[in-house]
Amino acid sequence: MEKCGKVQQKVSCIFETRVIDEPASKRKFQGYKVIATDLVKSAAIASNINESKATEKLDGTCVFIAEWQGVPWLWARLDRKPNKAGDKRFKQFQLLHQKWEQGPKDISEPSFEWDIEKDFKEVPEHWVPASDVNLVNGQPQPDKSRHIPGWVPLEKKSRQYCWHESAVDLDRGLGLFLMQKEGCPQCLQIQALPLQNFLGYTAELIGTHINGNAYSIGSKRNPVHFLVIHGSIALSEPPGISLTEIQNWFSSTQEGLVEGVVWHCQNGKLFKIHRHHLNLPWPLKDTTPVFSQKGVEILVDSSNFESDENVNPVFQKLGRHFNKKCDSVLDLDQLLDIGEEK
Repeated sequence: MEKCGKVQQKVSCIFETRVIDEPASKRKFQGYKVIATDLVKSAAIASNINESKATEKLDGTCVFIAEWQGVPWLWARLDRKPNKAGDKRFKQFQLLHQKWEQGPKDISEPSFEWDIEKDFKEVPEHWVPASDVNLVNGQPQPDKSRHIPGWVPLEKKSRQYCWHESAVDLDRGLGLFLMQKEGCPQCLQIQALPLQNFLGYTAELIGTHINGNAYSIGSKRNPVHFLVIHGSIALSEPPGISLTEIQNWFSSTQEGLVEGVVWHCQNGKLFKIHRHHLNLPWPLKDTTPVFSQKGVEILVDSSNFESDENVNPVFQKLGRHFNKKCDSVLDLDQLLDIGEEK
């Protein structure tokens, strides 16, 4: 697991990509799509991609587990983005550079440097850049998307991050983790574990109120959210590293009913493929994602905090069903209803 679970930058597609002039299905108001070609990136080949670990890419929001003020804490993803003035200045440079490329090149190539303080939006006081962000003279630099990936510590009872907070009990240093059972790829376990155990790791926060709830976890009546450590949901029979094999895997196998695949290379490099890279739909419309079909075992032991009235109520509710199982993630909502007042 040491090679997985640490995603500090945007992960690039395993293939070279091209842009087509069609509205994006993943991002509203984006008038183009980024589609994979059949050419595997040289960086992936150099990273010995064929010997990598293939894991399921989950549809949620990225979080980071790290200390804050000396205490294990959950951090939300917050990218620092250009402000209107910075965005305008960069677009002017793009036009200038485009003219230079189309011209006789009798002048030197135009260059561009960001002024981080003037060109970018303000961020909260305790925001920190992601650990892999490039620094120039001590200043974090934007990536190709013009964003500076970063993190902000959860503020207790924050409306903006209320669903993040529902997956942790910060006073007790605990998180609600959804984990693949060892030796059983089709089995998941819900555990309340110390955040201390996962310091330095990133995770995907998934659940009822995250990204449209692609996995149908919980309900408005029983909202529930979990942390899934990145790279922890291994694929049993991943596709081969070719566009045709991956397209067939997504379209014709049970394990291919996923948002995407992330390959974790031994040198620490990560590569991914998303259904949208292949012009395939996500969320799935007429089929249940394979993640939602997995069985679930609740291992949140209420005896650890049953006398504590201030513990996160989601922990308490799950703890009342300690050692119970349901046939699938879809059935979790019905299980949580048992014994609850109507």
